[in-house]
Amino acid sequence: MINEIKKDAQERMQKSLDSLNHAFGQIRTGKAHPSILGSVMVPYYGADTSITQVANITVKDSRTLQVVAFERNMLGAVDKAIQSAGLNLNPTNLGELLLISMPALTEETRKGFTKQARSAAEDARVAVRNIRRDALGDLKKLVKDKEISEDEERRAVADIDKLTKDAEAQITKATEDKEKDLMAV
Repeated sequence: MINEIKKDAQERMQKSLDSLNHAFGQIRTGKAHPSILGSVMVPYYGADTSITQVANITVKDSRTLQVVAFERNMLGAVDKAIQSAGLNLNPTNLGELLLISMPALTEETRKGFTKQARSAAEDARVAVRNIRRDALGDLKKLVKDKEISEDEERRAVADIDKLTKDAEAQITKATEDKEKDLMAV
């Protein structure tokens, strides 16, 4: 019973960390990276489809992405989807492929992206604390129902607190790494 609660808390905390890493992947740095286009949806035969399902995205050089549609007639739709995604990117259509140059980040945009990264990190911290609260509530319920002793509860609380501290340390490290990456010129 206790192990199930700890395992559930650990899995949910890991999902929060994965979600944070995904959010950080959406925040663009000065370097080209395929994950920047991960949120772009392309209309494909009447349904919005992720760009990764209709095109191959590669890094041509450190500041340029190359997008090749799997179907040549989809290139125009991919081009429009990238422009309308709100990423401030303007692809160059070369007929068979798209080239996307990453504009240099100004100090102001760097600070804005840093603020966005900190906000995503705080959301992850809140999620981890909520998971901790849920797990501790489950343990208290088990004690109240006399399914476990108070000593077992104290040991389990210590384990859950350790999981929480580890998750928060990973969030802090990931945030510092992202900020360093954003502020690098």
